[in-house]
Amino acid sequence: MANELRYGDRIHLQNGYDAFRGGYLDTNGGASDSGAKYGVFTADTPTRGTGTGTWEVLSTSGKAAGTEVLSGDVIYLRNLYGGDGGYLDTNGHATTDQKNSGGKFNVLTSQAKDRATGTGRWRIYAQTSNPLDQNVHIGDTVHLVNLYGDNGGFLETNGGTTASGAKYDVCTNAYYNRSNSNVADWKIHKA
Repeated sequence: MANELRYGDRIHLQNGYDAFRGGYLDTNGGASDSGAKYGVFTADTPTRGTGTGTWEVLSTSGKAAGTEVLSGDVIYLRNLYGGDGGYLDTNGHATTDQKNSGGKFNVLTSQAKDRATGTGRWRIYAQTSNPLDQNVHIGDTVHLVNLYGDNGGFLETNGGTTASGAKYDVCTNAYYNRSNSNVADWKIHKA
């Protein structure tokens, strides 16, 4: 089929909160945390700025560009803002409000693929797919689990933000659907 997600693909990730009105995963503003490059939030569109909502899918195990991504694979997500917006990364703890709803870690981008062991690694799981061939497909809804400490939590939207042009803050959470609101669901779109 022609709609498999492949290593090297450039994608947009749309959050499932409020019937997929949670915004698109986006870099926004600098970050002062050690080793960090940019803040990560969602935005109303995948093109808030050139490349801010575009993510390149890379293998952590050396699979070649063009190879199909399987549900359960471990990936890096490299942001393309300015040609290199850094790698999606857990860095520091979630805010107090986020922790009160299961939040674990803050999410930023980092210059390094693995700023610390596992912080930039994400296991991707498709909820289901068509066909059921173990591949992740464009249009699938996925969960992304961070591997920091072997259990960095599920990527999710959690709380509002005052960042210019941003919609929701992003962190990781211990629960994949903490409030039955699909905050950890991400739909894959081809960029």
